[in-house]
Amino acid sequence: MEVAALSPTSRPVPLLSTAPAHRLRLLPPRFVSGRRFRPSPRHQGFGCVRDGWGGRHSARKNGFFVTSSSSASIEPATQEVGTAVPGEWSGDAIRRRFLEFYAARGHKILPSSSLVPDDPTVFLTIAGMLQFKPIFLGKEPRHVPCATTSQKCIRTNDIENVGHTARHQTFFEMLGNFSFGDYFKKEATAWAWELATEEYGLPAERLWISVFEDDDEAFNIWHNEVGVPKEHIKRMGAEDNFWTSGATGPCGPCSEIYYDFYPERGSSDADLGDDSRFIEFYNLVFMQYNKRDDGSLEPLKQKNIDTGMGLERMARILQKVPNNYETDLIFPIIEKAASLALVSYAKADDAMKTNLKIIGDHMRAVVYLISDGVLPSNIGRGYVVRRLIRRVVRTGRLIGIRGDGHGNPEGAFLPSLAEVVISLSTQIDPDVESRRKSIIGELQREELRFVQTLERGEKLLDELLDEALLSARNNGNKPSLSGKDVFLLYDTYGFPVEITAEIAGERGVAVDMKGFDIEMENQRKQSQAAHNVVKLSVGNESEIVKSIPDTEFLGYDSLFATAVVKGLLVNGNPVNEASEGSEVEILLDRTPFYAESGGQVGDNGFLYLNVGEDRKQTSVIEINDVQKSLGNIFVHKGTIKQGSVEVGKEIDASVDAKLRQGAKAHHTATHLLQSALKSVVGSETSQAGSLVAFDRLRFDFNFHRPLSEEELMKIESLVNQWIGNATHLETKVMALQDAKNAGAIAMFGEKYGEEVRVVEVPGVSLELCGGTHVSNTAEIRGFKIISEQGIASGIRRIEAVAGDAFVDYVCARDNYMRRLCSSLKVKAEDVNGRVDTILEELRATRNEVSSLRSKMAVLKAASLASKATTVEPQNVRVVVENMGDVDADGLKSAAEYLIGTLQDPAAVILGSSPGDGKVSLVAAFSPAVVKMGLQAGKFVGGIAKLCGGGGGGKPNFAQAGGRRPENLPDALEKARAEIVAAVSSSSS
Repeated sequence: MEVAALSPTSRPVPLLSTAPAHRLRLLPPRFVSGRRFRPSPRHQGFGCVRDGWGGRHSARKNGFFVTSSSSASIEPATQEVGTAVPGEWSGDAIRRRFLEFYAARGHKILPSSSLVPDDPTVFLTIAGMLQFKPIFLGKEPRHVPCATTSQKCIRTNDIENVGHTARHQTFFEMLGNFSFGDYFKKEATAWAWELATEEYGLPAERLWISVFEDDDEAFNIWHNEVGVPKEHIKRMGAEDNFWTSGATGPCGPCSEIYYDFYPERGSSDADLGDDSRFIEFYNLVFMQYNKRDDGSLEPLKQKNIDTGMGLERMARILQKVPNNYETDLIFPIIEKAASLALVSYAKADDAMKTNLKIIGDHMRAVVYLISDGVLPSNIGRGYVVRRLIRRVVRTGRLIGIRGDGHGNPEGAFLPSLAEVVISLSTQIDPDVESRRKSIIGELQREELRFVQTLERGEKLLDELLDEALLSARNNGNKPSLSGKDVFLLYDTYGFPVEITAEIAGERGVAVDMKGFDIEMENQRKQSQAAHNVVKLSVGNESEIVKSIPDTEFLGYDSLFATAVVKGLLVNGNPVNEASEGSEVEILLDRTPFYAESGGQVGDNGFLYLNVGEDRKQTSVIEINDVQKSLGNIFVHKGTIKQGSVEVGKEIDASVDAKLRQGAKAHHTATHLLQSALKSVVGSETSQAGSLVAFDRLRFDFNFHRPLSEEELMKIESLVNQWIGNATHLETKVMALQDAKNAGAIAMFGEKYGEEVRVVEVPGVSLELCGGTHVSNTAEIRGFKIISEQGIASGIRRIEAVAGDAFVDYVCARDNYMRRLCSSLKVKAEDVNGRVDTILEELRATRNEVSSLRSKMAVLKAASLASKATTVEPQNVRVVVENMGDVDADGLKSAAEYLIGTLQDPAAVILGSSPGDGKVSLVAAFSPAVVKMGLQAGKFVGGIAKLCGGGGGGKPNFAQAGGRRPENLPDALEKARAEIVAAVSSSSS
């Protein structure tokens, strides 16, 4: 029950079958061929004359639809796909034909949502239905009766299959048609068949259908109404043909359409799971039940349709290529990668083709993810991007791409591939082109950083091989790299397992591939469990929302309102009444309280219950947070301080005016900050998150380096200049597309409806924003940046204060300065000079102390020379001692003195505990000892591990540290034993 994907086009492909060109026009919803369109079963177009569609007629023949045109007779199974007029079936044409087909049947064409879903239960957008999840749950009203989309999707649970099979991808486009209680099985199946056989011209005899084993209704529709022969309809179990959203929630049977590449094999014992013969390209989910906690199914009042057609799969079929990767949606990227590697895809062996397919697939994924604001990091979604980029880089190096592929060995090759992806993006996501510069820059930086990581991986591999050989020599067994070590190199350092095995083989070291496979399988299972589920639920909250309308927000114009309590919850459970001391969640029909969204925190304030003509106050509820839930219902969270509250009672709602003013000042200041950032550091920077609180603001943005002091001062100055201009803000509600056309900035991750609120500071800022703002910039009073720092790779954060918080901050800093001036006995303008003088004096004192400590350590070391042990037969002089509390510099000086004093060959290992829970270690070997094959760096690193640390250095001298001083005596004893054994063995 897996469906595939979508993308762009560029490579010319032979046209297989297409409807006449005039049929591409977009007909008005619910109208076809100039007459009212009536959905099936009333629709009379199935199996009968269809006037107005280019004079084309349909009739049934042996249960299959065929056309009456001369080229439309059923073809022998050995012929190529295609029954219609010659032309070109590009990926863009397939996508366009799908959307226009359903638009002509009353579906609203909606844009693809972001790859970052507006849903905390889902990691990335993995299905076309995700943006409609609240509607399917009944948490949001349907805005249209039915819709059609081309949705960008990401799935990484089967990443190891990418390139190895004909159909697995991480990034794909899902074409879908959705009904929200408007039509159901008959229309969905009839239209799916019509789309496949008439619009795309697929021969009916090559199509197979799967249905859920107990879904007789679907079976009968396919056979009796659509005309599919029984032998081409397969009943399958729940694992394949019953869709569930989770343990509970909406669910229902599925029906899938498969294409048969080898119909000559006949119908007997045909297995739809045979990937070498069949490909599933269209999945129809009949969402008709709600699964209860006890596992029982109850019919949904509103039955829905959720479908998905994989664009890449349909392109594979229509373009007659052996796999999804060789369609015009992906192949141009593959061709570019092949040219960078100086190879021909057509002449490449299977291994090379697999690697090129991996590059083609992953490049699409990373470009669209970065475009949607997901930047490489070591956590969350950022790790997905980083992992995919690393796979591309290491795969590129494996096939021979060096540097940028154009003669610069220090350059990056990902930008060249990204350019191809971006050129193919126009029909998928027009915003990708506008983000070209930031996408290219991020990929270049990430690749160059990772190349350095790869080089560290090579160094680690060398060390692991040395350890394996040493261990084998000491234990008398065969040298081998453990599966965990191989996986560490693969997962952390991006080292291809093939290269690891090849290099290890050259050194005579085996690789535990079984152990590696176990580690890979563990990671795959974790990935599947985390990223391949769309959770839906129908519980108490849905029962509440059925009787409660969306909350009317009055807070733009007033901080006070009279409202009615429509719902009440205690500990998440609905109640009719709650008394003093209870922590409650209150749902009102209208409210002046702002609910947290768009980065702005929810309002604080009070709810009052007043009774009688004199409005005597009987109940007080303190509100400390307001959140949006269950669609657009505001949940007021607080504590009953006095009296009680009851559903149905009228209350007075009052927002804390001082705190609201703080939020307003910080929100408008955030808009000004973003404009100042773009002005100072470049328009390519964009918002990556924000917090608008009562006492501060936090603004996260995409940028690849820290901002300089000069840049921060310019930003601050610009914002304060705009504040001083006392500009009146303008707000208006307008169509989303009109707002975008006007240049309004949308906040990343926010979900917008067809109409949006636009906040403008004329001449400075224009943003889509539902937050609260000052009416004039002068109300902000002032703006001060508190800090600027990196919080993730490519993500910076500015924290600042405005309004009353700005005044408080400046006054507090002034007070600190006064006290500092008093302590230093200087004027404010002389503080920097005085502090510099004090620091210089402190540095000089520390240097003097360090010098004295080194001299004392050398003096102490002089007495150790006489304690040196001579190891036969090469007469190696060995000193292993604990130097007490000597610091690292002193330890180094002592070791250098001893190795210079003792005759060659000599080995010195010293340790100390300088305090603060620290351990210092140093190893110094004379030239003759190094020639014996011993290396100070590797030796001291192994000893340091016993003290909870590590380190390394050159073969003749190395330092290390640790955090377990209590283990130092045992570590030095181990060092003594190992150095004596090592020089004895080497000498013999």
